[in-house]
Amino acid sequence: MPKKYGVKEKDQVVAHVVNLILTGKLRSGDRLDRNEVARELGLSRVPVSEAVVQLEHTGVLSTRYHRGAYVERFDESVLIENHELHGVLSGIASARAAAHPTPKIVHQLEKRLDKLQASVETRLFHENAWRYRKVINEAYAGPRLTAAINAAQIFMPPEFWSTYLGSHDEILPFYEAETAAIAAREPGAARAACVDRSEVLGRIMLSELIRRRVLGPDTMTDGALAGVL
Repeated sequence: MPKKYGVKEKDQVVAHVVNLILTGKLRSGDRLDRNEVARELGLSRVPVSEAVVQLEHTGVLSTRYHRGAYVERFDESVLIENHELHGVLSGIASARAAAHPTPKIVHQLEKRLDKLQASVETRLFHENAWRYRKVINEAYAGPRLTAAINAAQIFMPPEFWSTYLGSHDEILPFYEAETAAIAAREPGAARAACVDRSEVLGRIMLSELIRRRVLGPDTMTDGALAGVL
């Protein structure tokens, strides 16, 4: 696989491993073959090791002394939990924006909302959604909150949404509600829009992964299965 210029090698490995999990090529408890990953990506073992450390910090992998790195539990409940965390954490930044909005921020969000409303193509819609969130996070999220938000969206890769059709009508109203809440100085409503949007995104992604047979009852641990029955 050719190198992706402009993308850190470590980040390339992280994205690759997450994709292996989201496509069912790696499942809960599987051992990650670092040599194979390095070979597939045409990289040295150094960025692979760096990626393993990051993925362990985000709860995707766990390392065992002298035994290697293994995929942590990944099932319906884990996927939903990641979306719930992302909604809560994004809601903190959005609530701050609503508590202390500036004309500049409101104008920027309204412009981004216009682009979202005009986006017909899936990839463009989600690119504009990412830019919308960036406006809020850069202005109202500190380094630790930003790092937590980024970690929480580990299983929300742009590549997935760029290939999924049909989510525009379900997701757009939450951006409209969030923008209105920030302009009206309503922190609670802004926070709720983020939480509700992430809940819907999680449900959409879960349904799609079940349809693709990446997730389902046969992929769940006994404890996780008991939690959803």
